[in-house]
Amino acid sequence: MLKTRGYAADSPVSNLKPFNFERREVGARDILIEIQFCGICHSDIHQVRDEWGGSIYPMVPGHEIVGRVAQVGADVKKFKEGDFAGVGCFVDSCRKCENCADGFEQFCLKQAAQTYNSTEMDRKTPTFGGYSSQIVVDENYALKISDEENLAGIAPLLCAGITTYSPLKRFNAGKGQKVGIVGLGGLGHMGVKLAASMGAEVTVFSHSPSKKEDARKLGAHNFVITKSPEDMSPLAGKYDFILDTVSAEHDLNMYLNLLKRGGAMVLVGVPEKAAEVSAFSLIVNNRTLAGSGIGGIAETQEMLDYCAEHNITSDVEVIPIQKIDEAYERTLKSDVRYRFVIDMKSL
Repeated sequence: MLKTRGYAADSPVSNLKPFNFERREVGARDILIEIQFCGICHSDIHQVRDEWGGSIYPMVPGHEIVGRVAQVGADVKKFKEGDFAGVGCFVDSCRKCENCADGFEQFCLKQAAQTYNSTEMDRKTPTFGGYSSQIVVDENYALKISDEENLAGIAPLLCAGITTYSPLKRFNAGKGQKVGIVGLGGLGHMGVKLAASMGAEVTVFSHSPSKKEDARKLGAHNFVITKSPEDMSPLAGKYDFILDTVSAEHDLNMYLNLLKRGGAMVLVGVPEKAAEVSAFSLIVNNRTLAGSGIGGIAETQEMLDYCAEHNITSDVEVIPIQKIDEAYERTLKSDVRYRFVIDMKSL
């Protein structure tokens, strides 16, 4: 077994602290990644604090992982030692069900093995995430990182990047379309960058006037203060697509009414309370309300390659692991532009 250093939570109310554990030895199809950076996702906080229920402790969070390949198994084809690789939200799946066969491993019918707060497919061995020195993963569930110049900025692409890329691609966001991005946080800022790169006319909807200049720098063409009725009312029926990234309670109908005929709104944020949706908000103009959850391995690799080609990375604030609890509190206050990333050399 491989002795590994990490940071873990022992309970929903404990701070994260140093934690030593063991990874499996590198198998024939495995690679060992020396983790250099790991992003902090809001879902890390939800799960550490057991806000979604069912959390497993001790918990080593982290599913936005990038680093250098230090060892490869005898049968590995995709990677060699010295390559850079990433790991996203899951590390295995059944590989046989309809969803896995179709490239939607994240929706494995036997439940994918999540990168942390989960178990391997044996349903016994706990998984520990990227707030750690190294990780062993089957090469088929690792992603190739082609540009190691800004690994810290690439790390959040493994979750925030694919979470926003997938629905934009699915609904054909691009030239000639008006696209709205609701919320300008870790997800929203990636949505703006990606939608703008695809050629769409991008509007950011935010309750924070202070983010107007940021939105423009990220590529947005318009900025709307959501608490201003005079700004919102003229926009009814104007948008082809809206990506809602907000995880706080808010009125979905207000945004649905901005969609034109046949328009779609996709939810990627997860508010604690279930939202109320008026049937008329969907019936009028034949609108669609949908959801989207990360992406499969092939689509995530496609996203990474797209971002490398278009020079897209996340805007990050890099911190040492010792500031993790402070970073959690700042994340809850939206006091980061726009994603915290842990420099694992500090471990």
